[in-house]
Amino acid sequence: MNVVIIEDESHAAEKLERQLLALDSNITVVAKIESVKNAVSWLKENKPDLIFLDIHLSDGLCFRIFDEVEIKIPIIFTTAYDQYAIQAFKVNSIDYLLKPINKFELAASYEKFRELHQKETAVDYSALKEMIGDLQEKKYQKRFLVVEGDTIKTVLVENVAYFFAEGKYAFLVEKKGERYLIDITLEHLTTVLNPDEFFRINRQVIVHLDSIKKMNTWFSRRIKLELIPPFEKETIVSTERVKDFKVWLNQ
Repeated sequence: MNVVIIEDESHAAEKLERQLLALDSNITVVAKIESVKNAVSWLKENKPDLIFLDIHLSDGLCFRIFDEVEIKIPIIFTTAYDQYAIQAFKVNSIDYLLKPINKFELAASYEKFRELHQKETAVDYSALKEMIGDLQEKKYQKRFLVVEGDTIKTVLVENVAYFFAEGKYAFLVEKKGERYLIDITLEHLTTVLNPDEFFRINRQVIVHLDSIKKMNTWFSRRIKLELIPPFEKETIVSTERVKDFKVWLNQ
């Protein structure tokens, strides 16, 4: 089983290779590629059995590869940038893994690939391209329904400072400081919020750009944020999301 890993962070590529070899000793990682340009060149000359593809590469989004090369090979996307509504990528033998990659989720994705591979199921990348187009034209949520005591009201999305999860619950915090319990998970929020304005800095917090008052470097190359209104817990951009957070700030 020949596998190629297209990933611009060498440590992430090496970790994924170790996880794959532990999963199946018959796997051979034939190449680890860090950029769109090099991936295009390599895929024009080679045909692996499976591709692990990071969405953000050193020279741009991986989708540019599809403009240069006709790919009919199963792909499992890997990304720390869950703003892309990546549930939409589950088309035929397409799957995705959110970084840091969990070995059990990796095993499930690999098993899905093996089942489809045995059936010789065709990969419909035209459907993927259509879905990417749908994402680009997507209309994002404009307001949220919240309950305050016996009162029901709506909060406009432009008045939201950040969202956070605490145990099984999720909360919306307005820019003026009011906090409301909401019946929406952070995972779902990443699919309905405009990714130009909101970013999920870790598994517990999604911030609006305007809510960031101050940023400081932190341990292990992480970034610590100070938010408006103040948040009682430390708000630190996780190691896996730092790179994409910087891309988000710099767009």
